[in-house]
Amino acid sequence: MNLIQIFKALSDPNRLWIIQSLIQDEPGAERHCTSFGLQLTKATRSHHFKILREAGLISQVDKGNCSLATLRRREIEKEFPGLLELISTKWKTL
Repeated sequence: MNLIQIFKALSDPNRLWIIQSLIQDEPGAERHCTSFGLQLTKATRSHHFKILREAGLISQVDKGNCSLATLRRREIEKEFPGLLELISTKWKTL
């Protein structure tokens, strides 16, 4: 994980919203990309999830014809203690 890459991924308000939403979920929760309420095309949503995945913030599991995202909470907290708390409480979204 690279902190600069994480901050770049979070610089977009839609991606920040996704991560803040996942932080509020139970640890290990899996969410479909349409469950975040983003008014974006499928291609744009896929792009945002790719950026988050490449930054190491989420993992995705394919289940049939859908992909579910999970916050990599444990790995993030191990590498950058307190980062998720900072993201969830200090940054404003859309």
